[in-house]
Amino acid sequence: MSAAPSPLARAWLGLVRALEILAASLMGVLTFVVLWGVFSRYALGAQSTWTDELARYLLVWVSLIGGALMYREHGHLGVDYLVGKFDPAAQRLTAVVVEVIVIAFALLALGYGGSKLMMEALAADEMTTALGIRVGWLHLATPLSGFFMAAFAIEHIVTGRLSYPAASEGKEASP
Repeated sequence: MSAAPSPLARAWLGLVRALEILAASLMGVLTFVVLWGVFSRYALGAQSTWTDELARYLLVWVSLIGGALMYREHGHLGVDYLVGKFDPAAQRLTAVVVEVIVIAFALLALGYGGSKLMMEALAADEMTTALGIRVGWLHLATPLSGFFMAAFAIEHIVTGRLSYPAASEGKEASP
């Protein structure tokens, strides 16, 4: 019998589930917006002015949030031919080093860079053409995805859910 998850683990899983619901909802809205744009263009004879712009921003959000979620599930393409030649302990060490690099990239490029981009756009009071939304808020997806990618990389290290060839082949890596 397994122990019940801690309150922190339950809160984390709830946050991840909320992110999954957000990504799925945004994908549903994106699908509707694109279909409406096609329908309004071909059936009504005049495309709605807002569909292209909204679809573009929704695609960015779905891509960034979905990318972070797929990173959690090890759903990204990996080139591990060379690493597969290492012994299992070296593969595990390499996987930890890769996770640390991901944490650095996610926090610096996506987190810091995305936050800076968002703040500069908010300070400039830029507005979207068709939607009339402040562009800075649309850039929130970048630091948000960076935070979650870094958190998922930390989760991989802490829980031992690392991605390396020996792990996928069912071999045990020595600690």
